[in-house]
Amino acid sequence: MKNYPLIVLTGLLLFSTTTLAVEKTSPNPTDEVHQRMLQVVPYAVDQTVETFTETVHGGVQHVVVKSADNTQQIKLIQAHLFKIANEFRNGDFSVTERIHGADMPGLAQLKTAKPDDIKFEYKALDNGAQIHYSTEYTPFVQALHAWFDAQITEHGNETIPGHSQHHKTVAE
Repeated sequence: MKNYPLIVLTGLLLFSTTTLAVEKTSPNPTDEVHQRMLQVVPYAVDQTVETFTETVHGGVQHVVVKSADNTQQIKLIQAHLFKIANEFRNGDFSVTERIHGADMPGLAQLKTAKPDDIKFEYKALDNGAQIHYSTEYTPFVQALHAWFDAQITEHGNETIPGHSQHHKTVAE
């Protein structure tokens, strides 16, 4: 019985070392999302900054180039965001599902929206594009916020200097 604590300690040490080894070999969900994103979006992800800013009535997604003279990437960003804004307007969230999966927070609720329940307003910017998501219906605001939180968790949320303050007003 003198060796019992030593045996238990050795067993725990081996178990925890094995667990750490298994955890380190498992792919990071964010890495998986990044890989799927590379397959889905037409622009070079590493040459852009993507942000998700929650607003009182929904949120704003920006995709902008890191280098203002990168006109090819700006055109690709604008075409992609224009396309997905139209798809979202029609209840088609398949792009989001291909990147994040069907169980992404907020997605099931967003898919129940009727055409006029949520506005998806595309806007071209000099350095990329944005989609402004807004609704007056609380369940859809909550769904948009959950969806934005999931986007931020899985993509990260870089900042565009001096940009997010104007999205915090009630008018937004």
